[in-house]
Amino acid sequence: MTVSSRRRLGAAELAEGVLGGQRPLIARAITLVESTNPTHHEQARELVRLLRPHSGDSVRVGITGVPGAGKSTFIDALGTRLIDQGHRVAVLAVDPSSSRTGGSILGDRTRMAQLAASDHAFVRPSPSGGQLGGVARATRESMIIVEAAGYDTVLVETVGVGQSEVTVAGMVDTFLLITLARAGDQLQGIKRGILELADVITVNKADGDHESEARVAARELRVAMKLISSDPHAPRPPVLTSSSFTGAGLDEVWQAVLSHRAMLQETGGLEAKRREQQLAWLGALVEEDVLGAVKRSPRVREIREHIRQRVASGEMSAIEGSELLVRAFVRDVPHLWPAYWADPTS
Repeated sequence: MTVSSRRRLGAAELAEGVLGGQRPLIARAITLVESTNPTHHEQARELVRLLRPHSGDSVRVGITGVPGAGKSTFIDALGTRLIDQGHRVAVLAVDPSSSRTGGSILGDRTRMAQLAASDHAFVRPSPSGGQLGGVARATRESMIIVEAAGYDTVLVETVGVGQSEVTVAGMVDTFLLITLARAGDQLQGIKRGILELADVITVNKADGDHESEARVAARELRVAMKLISSDPHAPRPPVLTSSSFTGAGLDEVWQAVLSHRAMLQETGGLEAKRREQQLAWLGALVEEDVLGAVKRSPRVREIREHIRQRVASGEMSAIEGSELLVRAFVRDVPHLWPAYWADPTS
């Protein structure tokens, strides 16, 4: 099936195009699940339902790093290497969005020039939509789409060190932290929480004059990792060195990723981890859908500004205002979700 125009396609047509590996339709499918337009949500849900049985077999890796660590360059070099080995690589790079316009800074396609030009790679910068941590709600659905399209390796790049790492770690199999060697405090900029999330760590830009510094930093990080957990028998992430410029260490980093995933598979941890991720996703979607419905509620809109003014002036407490807004929303529920009102389990 070829598409000669931008006519609106149904979920079944989009699913057929995705399964056929048609890049324009893969992009349109992701655009659909990213849409915040309520009229698109039903079609997006149907699309995901059709594609989900064809997903789940890829290696899912989250990648984060300290500022300046060279995440995008690292992904470009690693992804190109994987393609040379016969893999198909999808990169979901979550970009920071403008709080005013909602636009995203789509720089990753230029920083990942080799991958973006490859027929065996799919690079998708996704605007965060201003969500906490810069992680797009649709990232999980986008993973399903690219997996169904036949990409066996999915790399999710985060915007940086922060809350987004917790979210990304909750949707991937292995979490890779990229850091740098620096004079003085090599651990500067790395929070303990990020180290606790990491399954594999690499000190990047280990080339030229910085190679020896990188090895020292890696050694110090290995010592630091012993202090993270009080359990001496707890598994610790391997700390490696790598260079996106020379390619040194990239194979070792990828082997560490595969070893971590193999360990999860052997112990049954991979299945359990993905099951827990699905349940966490369910909770997050419910919270977001309900919050969105509250904002769209006509009754809430009628009284919201009045309540805000009274709370701001001190005439009403925030607790009282919240109760009034929730009551207004509850009265609007049958109107907002008529299909679910009669039988919530249907």
